[in-house]
Amino acid sequence: MANLAIIPARGGSKRIPQKNIKPFLGKPIIAYSIEAALKSNLFEEVMVSTDDEEIAEIASQYGAKIPFIRSSENSNDFAVLADVIGEVLKTYSIQGLNFDNVCCILPTAPFVTSEKIIEAYNLLIDTERNFDTVFPVLEFSFPIQRCLQIKNDKVEMIWKEHLNTRSQDLEPRFHDSGQFYWIKSKAFLEEKKILTNNSGAVTISQLHAQDIDTETDWKLAEIKYKMLLNEKENNL
Repeated sequence: MANLAIIPARGGSKRIPQKNIKPFLGKPIIAYSIEAALKSNLFEEVMVSTDDEEIAEIASQYGAKIPFIRSSENSNDFAVLADVIGEVLKTYSIQGLNFDNVCCILPTAPFVTSEKIIEAYNLLIDTERNFDTVFPVLEFSFPIQRCLQIKNDKVEMIWKEHLNTRSQDLEPRFHDSGQFYWIKSKAFLEEKKILTNNSGAVTISQLHAQDIDTETDWKLAEIKYKMLLNEKENNL
């Protein structure tokens, strides 16, 4: 099967300037995604979809391909991930290249590993389950069924029926880790969605993920990554 890795990395990040190429513990953060994809040995091509020359240059240095520049239409603040994936697949198709599966790996996902990419891929191609998409998720650290809202300056439970429910009696709930998404191209071209009625997941721990939207998030991610490195060294 022909597999393509897409790393979407447009320029112009506002909350964290140059977020996609900002140094993360010694190297541009996008390098972690590129290296994990290459190490998995699953892809005919690992490409970066970008509109930014500096991002393209750095991505190329770490082994990614930049076969074409992302359109301005899909480089604004309103373009969603599905639009970018669709554009990449369409452009390759025009060039006579088609892929059975796509793995969209986010550029600010330093915790992504080749092992998890492979694990999710094996689930995607499992003929018994026959998922359209597969991606990593993690459990909410606090039971979401007991979440609160502030209404008219007062705190109240949204699901009041769980006011006295013990945490251990509530079903686990999960959220997207924001690392990568395996997608069968045929299913995507039909539905134009990443999360479908036929999606599967692999689970990861809180220590192996960190949403990075602010400078505080960035510092937390570096702390977690250092902890993982120390843990790995201690197990050698």
